[in-house]
Amino acid sequence: MAQRLALSDGAHKKTASVRVAVRLRPSMDTQDEKDEGPCVKGLDSQHLEIINWRNATETVKYYFDVFHGEQTTQQEVFLSSVKPILSHVLNGQNSSVFAYGPTGAGKTHTMMGSSDQPGVIPRAVREVFKLVKAKDNNNDGWDYSISMSYLEIYNEKVLDLLSPSSQDLPIRETKDKNILIPGLTHTTISCFSDFDKQFAPASLNRTTASTKLNQRSSRSHAILLIKVVRTQRALPHRQQTGKLYLIDLAGSEDNRRTGNQGIRLKESGAINLSLFTLNKVVDSLNSGTAARVPYRDSKLTRLLQDSLGGSAHSVMITNIAPEYKFYFDTFGALNFASKSKLIVNKPFTCETVAVPVLPMKRAREDHGAGGSGTEPQKKKQKDERKTEQDGSSPSSHFDSLSKLSVMDRLIALEKLVMNFQDKDERSMLKEIQETKEMQRELESKPTLFSRLDGEKSFKNSTAPLQRKPSAATKSLTGPPPKQAVVQPLQVLQPLQQLAVVKKQSVKKKEKKISDQVELPDGKENVVETGWESQLDAAVLERSRQKILQVLNTGAHKELKGLQQIGDKKAKLILGWREIHGHFMKLEDVKKVEGMTVKRFSTFMKANILSTMGV
Repeated sequence: MAQRLALSDGAHKKTASVRVAVRLRPSMDTQDEKDEGPCVKGLDSQHLEIINWRNATETVKYYFDVFHGEQTTQQEVFLSSVKPILSHVLNGQNSSVFAYGPTGAGKTHTMMGSSDQPGVIPRAVREVFKLVKAKDNNNDGWDYSISMSYLEIYNEKVLDLLSPSSQDLPIRETKDKNILIPGLTHTTISCFSDFDKQFAPASLNRTTASTKLNQRSSRSHAILLIKVVRTQRALPHRQQTGKLYLIDLAGSEDNRRTGNQGIRLKESGAINLSLFTLNKVVDSLNSGTAARVPYRDSKLTRLLQDSLGGSAHSVMITNIAPEYKFYFDTFGALNFASKSKLIVNKPFTCETVAVPVLPMKRAREDHGAGGSGTEPQKKKQKDERKTEQDGSSPSSHFDSLSKLSVMDRLIALEKLVMNFQDKDERSMLKEIQETKEMQRELESKPTLFSRLDGEKSFKNSTAPLQRKPSAATKSLTGPPPKQAVVQPLQVLQPLQQLAVVKKQSVKKKEKKISDQVELPDGKENVVETGWESQLDAAVLERSRQKILQVLNTGAHKELKGLQQIGDKKAKLILGWREIHGHFMKLEDVKKVEGMTVKRFSTFMKANILSTMGV
């Protein structure tokens, strides 16, 4: 199971601010247009100043974690800004280094470097292998595995540089707030030479072009991911995963000075839009009152979600140019860097612990073995317990009715309406009405049911059942009315037949009792017959063959296209077909679970009429 462990190294800090370093590149050999000299200069290792564009006699001072002047070497940049955060990767935490600045300010040189002056990326990877080797030599009880991925964001498309033929890749987020890219190539590397063999040709796949300000301008944001997984040798075999993001951002561009046109102009628009969204994210994080941080407004900010306000130890290297013609680009970059310095991240260790498999409970196994068939049984047992609590069961109700008069049966029937909620209310009310009418018939013809068993009728000397009038009703109504003599039932018909007894007083069209009485298996088995005889035999046979073909060869979607077949029934048909093969005839569909006689009849009628266009 995945666990989120708080940061526990150092002074037990649980938060870490974004570390901001500013690097001033050397001046170009060409003389400035107005010969105004540099617009920015460093004061010490943490302070610099830039001319105030509103008043040239004033300067604006900035303070950062580190300031790298024009004479700073690649190694000094790496040692002071990048190396301190690399050890966190081996402890299952994320770290991030990204270069920011205007076009032509030296971001790619800082990150990539050259063969004689390697940049941050090759130095950081070499340092990771060095740290892992030191851990192995100390025999700390962990096994380490290192892999790499390399991608670019070009025109808001995520492209895999290790697999140039790949298409735009999606960006996802885990429940632990970790960003991942499904389908991205992950290559295992065991030494720096393995990394160099993969990274060098992949860097050539990155999109670059020439502009007026830069002969080899990056037209995309490049992101290198180094993933370190360490696994504990002893129990419980804990596994910690740390990620190192090394990001070379494309620079913001002023198209009036770069001279971009056509495809270069479109690329510049995508770059500036993503950097503008990055600026909005920083403002939202610093405000503290923003209802939403717009990470999802750009692919770049989505990937930098860990680095800015997320779970990574982050370092931002802001590259600036000293020339006065880059003044506003430099001024904007410094303002963005000062805002980013206020962002606070919350690093944590991403750890996975192997949990022993616990045996399942016996009741759970029984449930799994029984499947869905146990649910009707549980429902039946629940109904039985409910009827036992009521002190009666359906059969006891019918047995007690045989000993009661018509009035008692009416009262019992009304109780059945209240007790059995699954009974159709309309049919019950209809039964009550017909029973009342039958009572009136019995009062007029007392010997009706006595003839059914061949016995001689006899008069009942007992008084009929009636309610005792209260004292108030006696005083109002006067003498009691005359009492009608009712013969008791000698043969009790079942309640189902009692509801459909033919009325003697009203002449109706004779029907078969089987058409009106519900069969023991319920309404599902009442089959509508005779409609097939009204159709042409040839057309009927073609329709049946067409339905049979769909049942045997149709996929889930085609089966759902049939009438009376839903998602569940289509899956049952596919399952039956996997086990038993094709349906030899349409009647074999009745063997599918849940396909009753009536449902099959309705299914056939609806689909045959549908194929005929009726």
